[in-house]
Amino acid sequence: MAVQRAFAEHHMHTVLHRLAGPGAMPRADQLDAVHAVLQPASRVLVVQATGWGKSAVYWAATHAIRSTGAGPTLVVSPLLALMRDQVSAAERAGLKAATVNSTNIDDWDEVFERLDQDAIDVLLVSPERLGNPRFAARLGALLARVGLIVIDEAHCISDWGFDFRPDYQRLARALLTTPTASVLATTATANQRVTQDIGKQLGASTVTFRGTLARTSLTLSVVPGLSPLQRYAWIAGALEQLPGSGIVYVLTVAEAERLTAFLRSCGHAVEAYTGQTDADTRLQVEERLRHNQVKAVVATSALGMGYDKPDLGFCVHVGSPATPVAYYQQVGRAGRAVAHAEGVLLPSDADERIWDYFATASIPDAGTAAKVLHSLGSHGRSLLDIEADTGTRRGRLEALLKILAVEGVVDKEGTTWRATGVPYVHDSAKWTALAQVRQQEAAIMRQYAHGQGCLMAYLQTALDDPAPAPCGRCSVCTGALPFPGLAPTPDKLLAARDFLRGMDVEIEPRKRWPAGVSRKGVIRGFDAGRAVAFADDPGWVHELQDLRRHSRSAEGGLADQAFGTDANPIPEALLAGALATLGRWSKTWPARPVCVVPLPAPHMAANVHLASHIARKGRLPLHEVFSWQGGSMPDDTASTPVVVHLEQAIALLPDAQLPAGPVLLVGTDARTRWTATVAAALLQERGAAQVLLLVLHLQA
Repeated sequence: MAVQRAFAEHHMHTVLHRLAGPGAMPRADQLDAVHAVLQPASRVLVVQATGWGKSAVYWAATHAIRSTGAGPTLVVSPLLALMRDQVSAAERAGLKAATVNSTNIDDWDEVFERLDQDAIDVLLVSPERLGNPRFAARLGALLARVGLIVIDEAHCISDWGFDFRPDYQRLARALLTTPTASVLATTATANQRVTQDIGKQLGASTVTFRGTLARTSLTLSVVPGLSPLQRYAWIAGALEQLPGSGIVYVLTVAEAERLTAFLRSCGHAVEAYTGQTDADTRLQVEERLRHNQVKAVVATSALGMGYDKPDLGFCVHVGSPATPVAYYQQVGRAGRAVAHAEGVLLPSDADERIWDYFATASIPDAGTAAKVLHSLGSHGRSLLDIEADTGTRRGRLEALLKILAVEGVVDKEGTTWRATGVPYVHDSAKWTALAQVRQQEAAIMRQYAHGQGCLMAYLQTALDDPAPAPCGRCSVCTGALPFPGLAPTPDKLLAARDFLRGMDVEIEPRKRWPAGVSRKGVIRGFDAGRAVAFADDPGWVHELQDLRRHSRSAEGGLADQAFGTDANPIPEALLAGALATLGRWSKTWPARPVCVVPLPAPHMAANVHLASHIARKGRLPLHEVFSWQGGSMPDDTASTPVVVHLEQAIALLPDAQLPAGPVLLVGTDARTRWTATVAAALLQERGAAQVLLLVLHLQA
C-alpha cells in the first residue's frame, strides 16, 4: 500500500527540527525523496551536493519506518570517520544507533544482542564486514528484519566512480537481494555515467533525485606557476589569512608529513592525516579540527567522504586530484554552513605522474589474471606465494584479487586465496572505456588547473550537472587571485628550503626474503638507513633533476642503481646534503663506521664518486668490494624476480677484505631496497658487524 506524503512530511519535520532547530524547513526535494523511500520495496538514488541534507532523508525515513513497527535501518558506510559522525547525527535525530566495524570488535556481541531485542534503530557497518565470518553468519537474519538499507557514498559501488571499491560493490550486491526492504543510495559525486550504473545495480524501478551541484558559498581559485618551495611558502602565509579552520590536501603520505612539519616550524597549529594514521589518532585529529583546536589538517584523500564539519572555512590543494569528481568531493567539504569559504588549487608539475599510476592501478590485466588463476590451480595460495609465482607487484595483485572476488572467480578463507571454478571473462571493452574516461577526466583537471573557464562551471560540467553556469566568484570569473600579497619572499623560500633539507628520511630495512629465492626467512641485511631526499622532495627539486639527467637507468626506471659515468655526476649541494645527513644521523650510532663501501650497480661511477667523497671527508677507508655481472633489473618490480636477478648479478670480489666493525654502504639512488638488502646480506655474511645504508634519493 502506498504511503501518503503527509506521513513523510510529519517525520521529516520532526527529524529536521531535532537536527537543525525548530525553525528549520525541509527542501521540497527532501520531502519527495523521503516519500519515495517510504513506498514498499522502493529503490531510490539521491545525487545532491555536499551539505544538501542527504542524511536527513534517511534519518527521517528511518524515523517513519520504525514508527510503524518495521525493523531497523542498515547503513553501509565506507569510512570510519563517516560512521562516527553518522552515529552522532542519528542520535541527535532521536534514533538509537550503533556500529559494527574493525575498531569495536569487543562491542559486537552487545550490539548483536541489542539488535535481537529490537533496541537499535540504525546499524552502521563498513563494507569489509561482509568478509568477516562473525558478521556474515548474522547477515541473513539481519536482512530478513531490516526495514531500510542505505548505501552511502554510493559512487563507490560503480566501476566508473572515482573511488570504486570492489568490497563495497560486493556487499551492495548481497544487500540488494533483500526482497522486502527499501533501498536508498546517496552520493554527492556522481556524473551521469555513474548515476546510470548505480541505478542499473539498484534495479529498473529506481527513482533518481538529482539536483544542481553548484556551491554558492564556495569561492574557487587556482594559483598557477608556483614552484614546490613557493607552494610551501604560500601556504605558510595563507594560513594567517584564510577564514576559520580547514584542510590542506596533498597527494601522498610523504608530502603530508613534510608539509605538516614545515608549517609547524612556522608556528602554525596543524596535524597530519593519512592512510597510515592509526584509528585512535585519526579520531583525535578529526575532533581537534571539528572544535577549531587546529588551523588546518594536512591530509591525503583518507580525510574526505563524510567528514562532517559544516563550518569548514577552506580547502587548499597542493597538487591536483586526478579527476574533477574527486576534486569536487574534497573541496566540497568546505562552506557547507558558512556564507563564504575558499577552495584553492596550487597545481604541481608532478601531478600527472601520480595520476598515471592511480589511473591504471585498479584496472585488471587479462594476462595477469590468467597467471594468477594458473598459480592458484586447484588449491589455495597465500598472497606472498601468488606474488612470487606471477611476478606481480603487491598493490596491483591485491586490487586484481578483489575484482576477481567480486566476479565470483576467487574467494578468500583466512589468508588463503582459492579459485572457485567460475571462469574469468575479461571485459576488454569495459576496461578500455574506463581507461579512456580517466584520461578524459585528467584532461579536464589539466584545463581546470590552467584556468580555461569558470572553475565552478567546469566542475558542474564534469559531474553532468543539469544547469552549469558561470559562478561570478572564482578566480577566472573575477580575474583576482586570493591573497595577492603572498608572493613568497626570498627569506621565506630560504627558510622552507633549509627546513626541508634538514629533514631526515628513514629507510626501513626489508624484513623477510620472498618465496622462490635462495635465502629464506628473516633478513639479516642493512640495519638502518637514511636518504637525503624522498620522492619529489621540494627541498631538492633542481638537484634531483640534475642527478636524473646524469643517470642512465634501465628502461622504465626499474633498477635501484644505474647511473652514468660522467666525471662529476652528483650536484655539489647533494654531496653537502649527504654529509649533513650523516652528521645528524651519527649522533645515534652505537659505533662509527670503519669503512665506506659503494653500493653495487650496473654502472658504478656515480656510487663510487659519492662513496669516495664521503670517505675522504670522513677520513675513512674506501673499499670497492662488489662486482656486478649481467644487465639491469628485469622489467618487473615484484620482489621474487628482482631478488633472483640480484643474487646472480651481485658478488663480492674474491679478494675483498673488510675491517672489523660497522660498514657504511653508500649509493645515489634506491627504490625497491632490494639491491641494498642483497648487498648488505653479503657484507654481513662476510663478517660486517653492522651495515648502515645512505642514499641520496629514495624513490617512491
